[in-house]
Amino acid sequence: MSLSPEQLEKHCRTIIQSSKIKNKIVVICEGEIQKTQGRPSPQSYKNMEHMPDANFYKACVPRWWSQKLPQFFNCGDRKDVIDTYSTLLNLHNQDSSSSYLHPDKLFAIIDLDLQIQNIHDYSFADTEEIFHALYNKFKINDGNAASHRIWVTGLIHKEAYFLIPELQSLFNKFSTSPLYNENPIVLKDMYVDMADAIISDIDLKNNLPRAVDRISCCPGLDCSEIEKLGKSWKYQFKNSKDDREKNELVLALLTIKKAKDYWNKVQPCSEWTRTHEAFREQISLEIGRFYSEQSSDPKYHIPFFLKTLYEFV
Repeated sequence: MSLSPEQLEKHCRTIIQSSKIKNKIVVICEGEIQKTQGRPSPQSYKNMEHMPDANFYKACVPRWWSQKLPQFFNCGDRKDVIDTYSTLLNLHNQDSSSSYLHPDKLFAIIDLDLQIQNIHDYSFADTEEIFHALYNKFKINDGNAASHRIWVTGLIHKEAYFLIPELQSLFNKFSTSPLYNENPIVLKDMYVDMADAIISDIDLKNNLPRAVDRISCCPGLDCSEIEKLGKSWKYQFKNSKDDREKNELVLALLTIKKAKDYWNKVQPCSEWTRTHEAFREQISLEIGRFYSEQSSDPKYHIPFFLKTLYEFV
């Protein structure tokens, strides 16, 4: 449920009146706003960067970036993030004397989804326009990256970034072995499960033309019907001539098939004594540290986005 107008204004005033954002880049993102007695608390904003979503993005900040690090704030769902972005700017413009915000240092990052989210009073009308402007063949378009203030992930939801092929070696080395379907995680098996589920994905079926448009750069897939899409993906994946082609197919899959349900099936082995959610959160931070070393390559969207922000320090 999105924030009410009153909650939104209070939320935004708390952010712009926080002295910790003074002269800092501010990145607002999706994620739960911690509440006390049903309301956001001052303590929750002090600890925002230690909450899921914001915590992951913070972990992705390039290792070489050591001073004036960005401040991250969870702001609810996609609509809330977009509304927060515009409201922060409006409140600052109304009374800059009571704001620590630097408007040129405000950015938002929101998840790609199968549905479009409209954006008012911005240079792009909706999230899909941003996606096509930002990405080309699954890589960030370096030529215009710095001109964006609202970024859309190139893969569908944050959880897709936990499942890219390059992370298999990280899972293999993890001290408490991650399990998927009660076996050590093998990402290739997970991809096949995702492809098998395409045929019954109502959300994907209802938005198939949009999904097909996103992966049009990936040849060989039969996108004429949702049943054929899943089958042709599996055929192409099995018969890929090299890792480059195979990885491109994986990125195509992660651009149209939601990964969250599969990520939530990742569980710890019996030696883990805390919750499964805490286990996945720990893995996500390890993944963030992996990304923090990949900021020079536009195929790694999140760290490349953060590297792009460095020029605004």
